[in-house]
Amino acid sequence: MSRLLRAVLVLLVIGALGAGGYWYWHQRQAGVLPDGIAGANGRLEADQVDVSTKMAGRVVEILVHEGDFVSAGETVARMDRAEIDAQVAGARAQVTQAEKAVASAEASVAQAESQKALAKQEYDRAEALHRRGFQSVEVLDQRRAQLAAADAALAAAEANVAQAEAAIDTAKASLDRLLTLAADTELKAPRAGRVQYRLAEPGEVLAAGARVVTLLDVGAVYMTIYLPASEVGRLAISSEARLVLDPVPEYVIPATVSFVSADAQFTPNAVETRDERDKLMFKVKLRIAPDLLEAYQAQVKTGVRGMGYVRYGADAEWPDDLAVRLPR
Repeated sequence: MSRLLRAVLVLLVIGALGAGGYWYWHQRQAGVLPDGIAGANGRLEADQVDVSTKMAGRVVEILVHEGDFVSAGETVARMDRAEIDAQVAGARAQVTQAEKAVASAEASVAQAESQKALAKQEYDRAEALHRRGFQSVEVLDQRRAQLAAADAALAAAEANVAQAEAAIDTAKASLDRLLTLAADTELKAPRAGRVQYRLAEPGEVLAAGARVVTLLDVGAVYMTIYLPASEVGRLAISSEARLVLDPVPEYVIPATVSFVSADAQFTPNAVETRDERDKLMFKVKLRIAPDLLEAYQAQVKTGVRGMGYVRYGADAEWPDDLAVRLPR
């Protein structure tokens, strides 16, 4: 047998084996994924939340370490607040001063009211005497002028009270603003989660908006996969899904479709045939239920690779190897 013939036979055998292997793999895939169920590889992700400074300042204390669990509202770091405390003390003094100004203005109102009452009595007596011919017009005019002056003094005193009360409102608003800034020196977790990164250390001076801690919301974990248009077109939000992770392939985690991208991730140059339309790939998120995550929050990790499966056919049934199986 010539070398050429032998080489041709070897190539034919290799081609047959390759074709047979592809056929076997395709049959295996067809058996695992019946019509109405699609799968793609992906990885676990979670919502990240940054705890950042509201104003520039020095970090005094950081109370958490990477890997710690924190609850919503828990203090994770503290900033230096000495300067703000001094401003708060000044604002409290201004409030006290304004309150004293109101008390003084109210006393002036009482005095003006007394003077007006006396001026009114003198005017009434002068008017009565004038009607009986025992009081001159000149004296009556004097009493009338005194009463008008008392009215004006009372109005001015009442205006001073309103001004003093407005000063109290201004001082209290300034105090409230400073107290808010003082409260913001305690950086709190906006939601429960695990500390992913500790990005600052005590003693560092940070700018406003600088990140101090990054949290992973372990109650919002999902896998992102990409599916072709032919399958996404039949997929509904809240459709059932399954996750199988590479490190623990013996477990099947239930999930639901929470997001389907409205835009394709990539497209061919000219969309003309059905095959070309099927090349459109869409981003799909498969979210795990929060109560399930809470039960296994110590085991939840992001970045873990695996496979995500979705049921886009209403009558499709999950195969046995994709039945839900969770650790006990």
